[in-house]
Amino acid sequence: MIVVTGATGNVGRLLVESLTESGHAVTAVSRGLTSPPPSRPGVTPMVADLADAGSLVPALKGAEALFLLVSGAGAHVDGEAVLRAVADAGVSRVVLQSSQAVGTRPEAGSHGPLAALEETVRSSGLEWTVLRPGGFTTNTFAWIPSIRVQRKVFSPFGDVALPAVDPLDIAEVAAAALTGSGHLGQTYVLTGPEATSPRQRAEILGAALGEPLEFVELSREQARGQMLRQMPEPVADGTLDIPGQPLPEELRISPDVEKVLGRPATSFASWASRSVDAFR
Repeated sequence: MIVVTGATGNVGRLLVESLTESGHAVTAVSRGLTSPPPSRPGVTPMVADLADAGSLVPALKGAEALFLLVSGAGAHVDGEAVLRAVADAGVSRVVLQSSQAVGTRPEAGSHGPLAALEETVRSSGLEWTVLRPGGFTTNTFAWIPSIRVQRKVFSPFGDVALPAVDPLDIAEVAAAALTGSGHLGQTYVLTGPEATSPRQRAEILGAALGEPLEFVELSREQARGQMLRQMPEPVADGTLDIPGQPLPEELRISPDVEKVLGRPATSFASWASRSVDAFR
């Protein structure tokens, strides 16, 4: 049995589906059941909050592996307590979803808690794999209201191109690491197969919708003000630093998705074609 935390999120939901389609029993853990995990044979939904390591203990009973995903930057999670509970339950393998920024910006306060969690996982004595995805294609879901109502996209750094990754690719790499061999002790950087800018993504979405979208470039401060409504200041600033002043490694297209899955990473255009109904 495999435990998936964050089971209702962009990656977790897809991972639960992938694992069960492969015949694995899954305990799907979320902080609440207002957005329940996929309802399908082989899935046992459970409520737990990683901020309270003890609440995870019932979900770990009989588990062989754990997909560990913390919300936000993970500042609320006591990683040592969580990993103690995991080891005490007899779970042997942990796959942690971290962030590319942990490797590229190790001094950034916005990703410090995730960096600490990575080190805790590596020193836990368990079998481990760390996934470091870059920006998600699904971040463009933030454009849904303005696209539906105004047929406009509002974004900063309109011409900065970065290789966004499809959450389905992350989920499939996680499934491989949880169930396969050859991934222990590995850190995988996960990106898309090409770099696209916000302006290009708006054009691609417009083509998928069958009508052009107007692109409106925001200043950094305008974007920051919007983000502060949903996230702490250090997280907003750290998030904006990447497209605002990308480092060479953040511009690089990683081969790791193809290395693990044996196929190219999913392009933004392919993701947009699959996801276009959300923007209608």
